[in-house]
Order: sequence, then structure tokens, then C-alpha cells
Amino acid sequence: MQGAALGDDGVQTVRYWLYAPGEGAHMWEEFYERGVMGLGWGALGDLSVCNSKQDVKKRMLETYPEYGRQTNDIHAAWQFVSEMKLGDVIFAKKGRSEIIGRGVVTGEYVYDEEWRQFPHIRKVDWTHVGNWNIDRTLALKTLTDITYDQELVKRIETSFLDSDDSVDIEEATMVFPEYSAEDFLTSVYMDRERYDAIVGLLRAKKNIILQGAPGVGKTYAAKRLAYSMMGVKDVSCVKLVQFHQSYSYEDFIEGYRPSGAGFELVKGAFYSFCKKAAEDEENDYFFIIDEINRGNLSKIFGELFMLIESDKRGSELQLLYSRELFYVPRNVHIIGMMNTADRSLAMLDYALRRRFAFVELCPAFDSVGFCDYCEGLGNQRFKDLVRVVKSLNRAIAEDESLGEGFCIGHSYFCNMKPETCTDAALASIVDYELIPMLKEYWFDEPGKVHEWSDRLRRSLR
Repeated sequence: MQGAALGDDGVQTVRYWLYAPGEGAHMWEEFYERGVMGLGWGALGDLSVCNSKQDVKKRMLETYPEYGRQTNDIHAAWQFVSEMKLGDVIFAKKGRSEIIGRGVVTGEYVYDEEWRQFPHIRKVDWTHVGNWNIDRTLALKTLTDITYDQELVKRIETSFLDSDDSVDIEEATMVFPEYSAEDFLTSVYMDRERYDAIVGLLRAKKNIILQGAPGVGKTYAAKRLAYSMMGVKDVSCVKLVQFHQSYSYEDFIEGYRPSGAGFELVKGAFYSFCKKAAEDEENDYFFIIDEINRGNLSKIFGELFMLIESDKRGSELQLLYSRELFYVPRNVHIIGMMNTADRSLAMLDYALRRRFAFVELCPAFDSVGFCDYCEGLGNQRFKDLVRVVKSLNRAIAEDESLGEGFCIGHSYFCNMKPETCTDAALASIVDYELIPMLKEYWFDEPGKVHEWSDRLRRSLR
């Protein structure tokens, strides 16, 4: 469900895994020769019948009670069976600092009793074999997903590329689902004229901020806007980060971090993304910043204040720590997001404000798309609740201490199906999401909270 909420449903993406082929890597030669990878815990039986991680946990604890909680082993078994996909990259390791092989997963999970101690098997095309020392302490676990540790993945991949003995790395074939403007309009509840205006603004200005009340679907719209402009759901061209009070220039661009030898210069998320985009100038790239107004923007952007301007793209400036000449490529688009209802936050830095265009996203209860969605559910209580919420939004908009920026968004009611749109589900939204928000809005007016809480609940009777 999380992927769907972020607009990533249907996306195929390569994941990277660290894998220990037996204790002390004693199974490595046999696994390499047979083109497989395997896990132990033979007494567990065929894990393909387990429908959830909880099922794996129950079987593990019942079979090996003497080993305690076994949290890491349970997680590894579930990932090996259900989360690892064809095309994923495997780095075989020995100890905590040595990589001994690289491969690409080519087979689904099978349980093969002939392997005795290691019957949980996947076929792997091992593309590299050798010994590469990595200047990082590797996890002790049997299986570790390192997809989002981009620095570690880059170090390991670079070690293969620098080796004279290794064969060329074959890129996994990726099939990205097509995604058009029509697909965007079907799911985001926006009319074509407004969509075209936002796309034109982003292409010309390069930087926009989607702002609006909680629940209007800013993150959902941002990622799908990027996919619609690319024409495919290519997650490799989209990067999402979230700003917060502790986020810094060092996280964003570059900075020194502790390492085994003291300190090392580590590149940040935006630097790495721009470098990747610069090597692929024919395609659009989208850097999405959630909660952009929660960070210290002057500190985070530093000298990039100027470089992100549309007419300064391609111009170089010297970075603070490395003294490297750096530029923001023309094919990088920045989409920021902010809640207009967050009263604890200071106004955006004016120097940054003039470099972004601001797009207001409003609750879409009256849009054609949402109305069609509502009719498709065929639930009268759902319709009654939405009608009360629309009345509530009018009251919020007219309140001098609040205003339109505090209205309740439509996304609280999205992603439902006729079979999941139950009385209990609707009551949960009212009691645990909407009413707590009203208590925050009208903390000094309990009468209004009681009035609207009662109206919301009565709509479900």
C-alpha cells in the first residue's frame, strides 16, 4: 500500500543485497559453480507457503526455540523468499570487509531438499568472482538490503569496475510501465488545463513548490507529475528527500563524516543526483523535497541558491569543502512540498522564494475524478461523510484564525474499494484522523470541536 500511496505502484526497481554464503563463506565455491545462492534453516521446510513475515516468524520460533528471538534471521528469510526479485544485484561477502563476488538474481525462490543444509535456493548469474576489500565495515547479517546506502553500493560497484580481472557488468533489463498525462489526470483529480499549466511552469522555471492543506495529496501528485512528464515510471530518475530541522548542507551537497581513518568527504543526496543527471542529459530528472519549509534553507542550499535558477543552469561554482567546480544540470527539476497549515514554521527565505514558482493544491471533493470515484464505491455513508467534510471545510475557510490553508484534503478518503469502504474504516478516519486535527485547530474553542465531531459521527449512522 505504501507504494501506491506514493505513486510507485507498478514500478520495477533493482535492489542491492549483501549476502554471506555460509559461515566464513564456506559455501561460496559450490554456490558459484552451480550458479545459485542459498540459505540454511533446512528444518523450516518450504517457505513459499508463508503468506506473511508473521508466518515465517512463527515457523522459525517453533522450529528453533533454542536460538531466542532470531529477529535478523526471520527478516532475512522473509526477504529472501518474498522481497528479493529477478534482476536484483547480489554482493557475496566474507567477513566484514571483503567482497568475493557479484551476481544478478535470475530465479524465483525454490525449496530443494537435495541441498540439505541450504535448501532455500535462488538461481544467480554470478558475473564476478575475486577478492575486493571495502573500506567500510559490512553488516554481520546473512542478508542485508543496502539499496538505499548509495555510498556503499557505489564503493562496491567501483571496485569491480577498477579490477582488471573482472568481466563487464551486465545491466539488469528494466521494464518501466508507461505513464501518460491521462494516467495522471485519472488518479490525481485535476483538470487538464491546470495540469498543462503546472507542467509548463516546471519546464520553464525548473523549480516549483506544491503547497496546500494536509491531505490534498502533495507527495502523491509530485511523484506522478514527474512520471507523467517522463512518460514512464522510472524511479531511477526520481529522488525523494525530506527536510527537517537537523538536515544540513553536508547531507544535501557534501561534508566530512567520521570513518575508520578519521574523517572522509562524503557527497550528499543532491550532489549525487545532479552528477547522475549530468551523465544522462537526454532524460528529465526530478528531485522532490518533502516538508521543504522545515529545514534551514539558507544553510542547506548554501551556494546553490544561484545555481538552481533556470537561467543559471550549467553555470559552475566552487563547492565549499572539496573546492570542486559544480553545476546543476538543465534536466534536473526540483519539486518542493509544504503544508500551509503548519503554523510553527517560519516563512520561506525570500531569496529562495523568488527562485520557485508556487502551486496551490486544494481539496478536490468537487472534481470530476473524485465524484466518479465516490459513485464507484456505491456507499451512501461515504457520500454523507464527504458532504459533511465539505461543509466543515467551508467553516474552516471562513474562520479568521484558520483559512483555506487548513481545509481537510481529499486524500484521507482515497484508495478505498467497495469491499474496504466499511463503517469501521470510515469511523476510524473520523475518530483517529479528522477529530484530532480539529482539536488542534480549535484548541481554544471546544464548542466547535464538539459540534463538528458530532456532525461527522452522525453522518455514519
